[in-house]
Amino acid sequence: MRRFVLPLLALVLPSLVLPSLASAQVAAGPTLASVRSKGALECSAALGTPGFGAPDSQGVWQGLDPDFCRAIAAAVLGEPRVRFVPMSGAQRMPALQSGQVDVLIQTLTWSQSRDASGIDFPAINFYDGQSFLLRRSMNVQRSTELGGATICTTSGSTSELNLADWARANNIRYQPVVFERTDELRSAYISGRCDAYSTDASQLAAVRSALPDPANHVVLAERISKEPLGLAVRHGDNQWADIVRWVSYALVEAEELGVTRANVDAMLQNPSPPIRRLLGVSGDHGPSMGLDRRWAYFAIKAVGNYGEIYERHVGADTPIGLERGPNALWNRGGLMYAPPIR
Repeated sequence: MRRFVLPLLALVLPSLVLPSLASAQVAAGPTLASVRSKGALECSAALGTPGFGAPDSQGVWQGLDPDFCRAIAAAVLGEPRVRFVPMSGAQRMPALQSGQVDVLIQTLTWSQSRDASGIDFPAINFYDGQSFLLRRSMNVQRSTELGGATICTTSGSTSELNLADWARANNIRYQPVVFERTDELRSAYISGRCDAYSTDASQLAAVRSALPDPANHVVLAERISKEPLGLAVRHGDNQWADIVRWVSYALVEAEELGVTRANVDAMLQNPSPPIRRLLGVSGDHGPSMGLDRRWAYFAIKAVGNYGEIYERHVGADTPIGLERGPNALWNRGGLMYAPPIR
């Protein structure tokens, strides 16, 4: 079968000075072509989850998930041009399937039913598990002490299903109160309508950090589920899935190799073969996906490596204060592991 190629369209940043890296680029598939035509990546945005996705005082979306959107946009367009589309948990998957957004990065758990329903999960960007947020005055140490409690969660989510499974497995009766919007759920918990709030533990830590009196609330240490939070794309566009997957892996690889937002320009001169391949100094790994050779350089320059993103938004020195745990690199006791770029 004859293979068609397009000439490389160089994406040049004003601050970047590199030798010419001309190379044959594979043709753009439907999503890549659409993003380039629009001049921006359309990405989902949560309705306000501190640390993971929420607008700041200037209306700019901040968080781990928005930065992954920016990294993908930078890899594709040369700079992080993103249009964020706020949506509830119930709206997000239909929005992806209908083409309203190009990629869904919104604390979305990778599950079999979702994977088989017309969307694909190219990568995981956060390993989590479901727990409970409650008032310290309740003096509850374990979830099994919540019999008879009113527990709030989001409708149509894995959290709602996990709660039902947890109750059946432990023969616990509870009163579920479900909301479509996370901001409504938080308001219900603050007002006392819920005895407990149940969702991913990381999100509960974020909610707790934003409460008027966080010291009076606690997230239980136990986890009642596995919640691998992933980046999702529409099924059927393999090239786009490859791009999203490898941008995510590139951020993890950059952390392992010590490539940061601050030193990425200097690292262009580093003789290490893995660094040279990562940054496009050698190899045709970008053109093989329809991108510039410097795809990963652009992504790292825009947002930094995975560790920088994590520490900036949810790490130990933020109000949320999450240790890396399973989200540490594989060689530091965690699960974050990137296949080689070669």
